[in-house]
Amino acid sequence: MNETKKFQTGNIFLISLMHFVHDVYSSFLAPILPLLMEKLSMSYTLAGSLTVVQRLPSLLNPLIGLMADRVSVKYLVIFSPAVTVIVMSLLGIAPSYFYLLVILFVMGISASTFHVPAPVMVKQISGNRIGKGMSFFMLGGELARSVGPLVVLAGVSIWGLEGIYKLIPIGLTASIILYFKFRNLEIVSSSNKFETKKIYSIFKDHISLFIIIMGILFFTSLVKGTISTFLTVYLTESGNTLWFAGGALSIFQLAGAGGTFFSGTISDKIGRRKTLIIAALLNPILLFLFIISSGILSFAILLLLGFFLFAFTPVLLALINETNSELPTFINGIFMTINFLTSAITISLIGISADYLSLHTTYFISALLGFGSIPFVLKIKS
Repeated sequence: MNETKKFQTGNIFLISLMHFVHDVYSSFLAPILPLLMEKLSMSYTLAGSLTVVQRLPSLLNPLIGLMADRVSVKYLVIFSPAVTVIVMSLLGIAPSYFYLLVILFVMGISASTFHVPAPVMVKQISGNRIGKGMSFFMLGGELARSVGPLVVLAGVSIWGLEGIYKLIPIGLTASIILYFKFRNLEIVSSSNKFETKKIYSIFKDHISLFIIIMGILFFTSLVKGTISTFLTVYLTESGNTLWFAGGALSIFQLAGAGGTFFSGTISDKIGRRKTLIIAALLNPILLFLFIISSGILSFAILLLLGFFLFAFTPVLLALINETNSELPTFINGIFMTINFLTSAITISLIGISADYLSLHTTYFISALLGFGSIPFVLKIKS
């Protein structure tokens, strides 16, 4: 079988491991957000704005995609995790809100230079099983976001909030090891020139798909953002400990890892549209059930919610990477921009709503609005 048509399990695993290292550290913010809010006297609006600033570099994703179509993209994927490791380990020593914004902005740049080219690399080494390849890739990220809260909270317990910079050597060591494993992986770059007319034409050809994806991600992010960003705040305000809240977040992210792993493969078999319809219907219902539940039942619902909320991204990534385009990384860059910006906007809206209406009320509103993704999913053809 032609090597380009084979599903290269070893190389897929390698990129997923890079994703894991990057996202363990990029997930540090949410678990320690209650501590940072207390230390720097932040409101919900200011706390939500942190994510907006973190996502701001995603505006450059299409440009990063164009650059990646002309250079060896693997070097972006190799070095970005090291940058994220360093800056996110400095969160605890940020002396002011401004410094916190700078840290998160730099992290946003490294996240973009990693997440834009990586899925295109995965496509090249997945053969004709793109959905499965994207599931493996996303599994690395979601497992990381399950492990990340435990890592940073362990660091806080041992060294205090300001001592988590001591986690830097662990991440850098992993990045260096992966560099030597990763450097010989052959990835073909595009030979296309930067032609404005060509870029505009490609964008125009795919604009209807981008609008559909934007609608899906906006309403899904209203549900997802309440949990992924504000769950620890929600639970600590309800009288639970930070460790309890961090554990709940890890459970949610672990379930999300299952969703990302299985959804792409399932969508290869039953279709992208059917997979997304199931998730779009269940997510708002599960958030409603989580709000009114307690104890063990709430944890069970959180598991289901994590599974179906994170099922979207691998399927949408597969849809994007299945499109015929002369500049695949540019197209993927636009998708990443939509993904990150819709997340930033919705989390900011959640923060503002929580300041004016309370976080509990905002959870109910987000659940109700979550049904808005269904009409957009129904417009998908496959």
